[in-house]
Amino acid sequence: MNEELNYGDDYKYIPVTSILSGVGQQVTNDIYCYTIQVVNLCFVGNKDGWSLIDAGMPRSAVKIIEEAESQFGPNARPEAIILTHGHFDHVGAIIELVEHWNVPVYAHEMEIPYLTGQKSYAEPDPSVEGGLVARMSPYFPNEPIQLGTHVKPLPDDRSVPTLDGWKWIHTPGHAPGHVSFFREEDRALIAGDAFVTVRQDSLFKVLVQDPEITGPPRYFTTDWDLARESVNKLACLNPSVAVTGHGIPIRGKELNYNLEKLAKNFDNMARPDYGKYLN
Repeated sequence: MNEELNYGDDYKYIPVTSILSGVGQQVTNDIYCYTIQVVNLCFVGNKDGWSLIDAGMPRSAVKIIEEAESQFGPNARPEAIILTHGHFDHVGAIIELVEHWNVPVYAHEMEIPYLTGQKSYAEPDPSVEGGLVARMSPYFPNEPIQLGTHVKPLPDDRSVPTLDGWKWIHTPGHAPGHVSFFREEDRALIAGDAFVTVRQDSLFKVLVQDPEITGPPRYFTTDWDLARESVNKLACLNPSVAVTGHGIPIRGKELNYNLEKLAKNFDNMARPDYGKYLN
């Protein structure tokens, strides 16, 4: 392995899964959502050119490469890997993918320190209100990874490299440089963990993928005021379909009604009653 690239010392396989693990879903004609254990990534584009949004769980590179070749043909290679943020379940296979494909990685400038070995994320909070996944969270990696010069900041003009028609939107709260991606033409939204469509802190709901539009995963969210502002920002876009980092894609009236409801009632529906990051 290239010495420049490495994961944090706490990176390891996390033995959690869901009934959708290994299942893909065509969301639009050029957005394909694929689930790795409990997290989603997106292939955006077609055989003439595509990019990968997020990079799955630790030790999932082989599955991601196989799925890419299943969708786009033998030796399929993206133009770039573009990150919503750098938490372990969104960058878990990124080093192997970068080495295999030799492609650039893009992230918000505020995420770069967590992707270049400079800064660890805040420790996950097992004391936060929630279910068994929250209690398990001390075992989740939070140390920085090292991508060196392979990672670049997203452009200041909010364009998304390699993805024409898409704009990135800064949606912090869950992570300082968290971004979501929106395409005005069809109002498609890739929201990362700004909000999710499953109660991610509940092990049972994660396992069965019980759909529910809710706030970001509680055990890793450190600024709930910013998280509320981010949900409001996305609700105002009136998206037609949303792919989130966890849970099934949701569209139409179900999406609009429940996202607006979450925005209006964020403190009651999403903000936990207790936890060390509430203040």
